[in-house]
Amino acid sequence: MATSEPNRISLPFDLKPHAYDPAANPELFQDVLARRLVAFVIDLIILAVPVALAAMFIFAAGIITLGLGFFLYVLVPPATIIWALAYYGITLGSPRSATIGMRVMDLEMRTWYGTPAYFVLGAVHAVVFWISVSTLTPLVLLVGFFNERRRLLHDILLGAIVINNEMRANMLRAAKSGG
Repeated sequence: MATSEPNRISLPFDLKPHAYDPAANPELFQDVLARRLVAFVIDLIILAVPVALAAMFIFAAGIITLGLGFFLYVLVPPATIIWALAYYGITLGSPRSATIGMRVMDLEMRTWYGTPAYFVLGAVHAVVFWISVSTLTPLVLLVGFFNERRRLLHDILLGAIVINNEMRANMLRAAKSGG
């Protein structure tokens, strides 16, 4: 029995296409990797300042308590991890889907099918980034140079994409069209 309709595989979930096409909208991806690097440095400074202040406070408490306060240094590593996860989760889960560094650099994170990032995606994104960079060396970041959407390995694994925000994309479109 021959049918003219091709065989179709039915999936139990809805497979969504990529929302951002670099051929149709190159301005969304223009200079994203360089801007991400600067945004990362800004975010690293924002994360490090409270940790450094806490370490100085613990040092002062250790002096005042004749050494007893130095035991609080045990809390610094877990507190740093919690602070970083909260920072990335809250900022990437915000309506602008961007950390403070990303906002300064006019970037935003989206899911590959176009929806804004959310708290869990932001926190897991940070964890997967640090795990991939520490286990596979920073050379793993070179993946961004070899794909048209400029996605890094941890972006691909999590189904996320970092693009220029709408304001920057509009500015690049206007500059390209000459108006």
